[in-house]
Amino acid sequence: MTTMTLSKHIGAALLLASSLAWAQTPYTEDSTFQGLGGKAGIKKIVDTFIPMVTADVRIKEQFVDTDLKQLAERLAEQLCEFSGGPCKYTGKYKDRDMSTAHIDLKISNAQFNALTEDLQLAMAAHGVANAVQNKLIAKLAPMQRDIVTK
Repeated sequence: MTTMTLSKHIGAALLLASSLAWAQTPYTEDSTFQGLGGKAGIKKIVDTFIPMVTADVRIKEQFVDTDLKQLAERLAEQLCEFSGGPCKYTGKYKDRDMSTAHIDLKISNAQFNALTEDLQLAMAAHGVANAVQNKLIAKLAPMQRDIVTK
């Protein structure tokens, strides 16, 4: 799939996701969690994803001063809960909520989309079905409002 096609697919998925995500809470149905490979699969995805974003020229500067170990832990927790798994995502990093944690980063929609693309590539690298990827992205998409500040 070309980058242009993937970007269009991601954009459409994010639009659809933002409307679907609210209808899917709370996240108690675990088929997405199972489709990600459970906790072990999520760890593999996160272990692939973090190096991807720190190497991605479109967004790597956003991660220069980030505690990557902490990021990996929170992300695995978040993906687990949002996919219907048994984890509890606190939504906090150093006692800051998602909006407060990202306010000074001046993240653009393009950067948010690049991060989403990297997440989809990490999931694909571990054989996660497109339908499962789309379900997870749908649940994460509403956070765009708290993350994009530019």
